[in-house]
Amino acid sequence: MGKLDLIAARVAGGATVRFRPTGSSMVPLIRSRDLVTVAPVDPAKLEVGDIVLAKVAGTVYLHLVSALDPARGRVQISNNRGRVNGWTQHARVYGICVSVEDTPRPRAQGKIATPPDRVPDES
Repeated sequence: MGKLDLIAARVAGGATVRFRPTGSSMVPLIRSRDLVTVAPVDPAKLEVGDIVLAKVAGTVYLHLVSALDPARGRVQISNNRGRVNGWTQHARVYGICVSVEDTPRPRAQGKIATPPDRVPDES
């Protein structure tokens, strides 16, 4: 299990996570080792151009939403250099990038998922 898998698990569990991804596939939006903040997302609110943490074909990416298929509940994920990673279901879209180097990402705030109210444990 890689670093992004562990981060995805935390975000899927409701945590907002700050980390420094590596690689050049998202330049100039995200440069290698930039500090990013990823929060849980409501996938139904996604738009083309959003940066999401998602699993496609067994690999977790911090990449762009490049197309939407709301009827089938899925999104297409691509890097910022034109390579399409593929389609993935809403359940595999864990989070949205809300900031890069503490600069807020446009339109991200309205897409953050709010955790459901928790019922207190009565044991």
